[in-house]
Amino acid sequence: MKLLSLIQNPYRQLERKLGYAFRRRRRLIMALSHPSYRFETDNVRDDNQRLEYLGDAALGLVVGHYLFAKYPDLQEGALTSLRSRYTSGEALAQVGHAIGLGDYLLLGKGERLSGGRRRDSNVLDAMEAILGAAYLDGGLKAVARIFKKVLLPAIDIDPHDFWGDNPKGQLQALAQQRWKTGPKYEVVGRRGPSHALQFQVRVSVARFSAAGEGPNKREAERQAAARLLTEINRTSHRRAGAASDGRRQPAGR
Repeated sequence: MKLLSLIQNPYRQLERKLGYAFRRRRRLIMALSHPSYRFETDNVRDDNQRLEYLGDAALGLVVGHYLFAKYPDLQEGALTSLRSRYTSGEALAQVGHAIGLGDYLLLGKGERLSGGRRRDSNVLDAMEAILGAAYLDGGLKAVARIFKKVLLPAIDIDPHDFWGDNPKGQLQALAQQRWKTGPKYEVVGRRGPSHALQFQVRVSVARFSAAGEGPNKREAERQAAARLLTEINRTSHRRAGAASDGRRQPAGR
């Protein structure tokens, strides 16, 4: 009976891992459908790209509500920082790999043969799309069930470590404090096929700038911000060291 059930619903094991059983399974199938699969398969009109957008928005609201209720003493900045860490592309890709999401992806032949099942961007996109499909299927309650089942236990976050893996928030605060302005992000390029675009972003503040790259603008901006923080800190340390050497030199004469 169990074997028959799996044959009738090959996605049952994935649904168990997610903690949510779809009422309309075609939504889950769409969430797993990579654009390359649609391009190469007759009678398939939809892929998971639109669902990614919806899933990102739904997850942000669910996580925001969870943090608002759990940490009543935290203010807006800290809550925003914590939310970004639960919803980051890195976190979603990590969870997707952990539940073996790549094994369920529907890919075109070229994408499949080139290692598409293990590609972070594909797993991230499918994870966001699943959340979007869950929202359509069961509303925010369905998204919350998946969040509490797979995301919340997998991501260890100290609520008092506000910045953590949020370089954009940290850079924003540093820029406001030091230069009384915010960083400026600009998309400077895109590369790769339409179904696997890589965005290139440059961020600048004062006389500093750095570039980042990612499967979406948000991740590219995160990478750019992290690199710019490293550059600013490196420059500050060099200046501090030079000033210290200058102060010590007269004492050696």
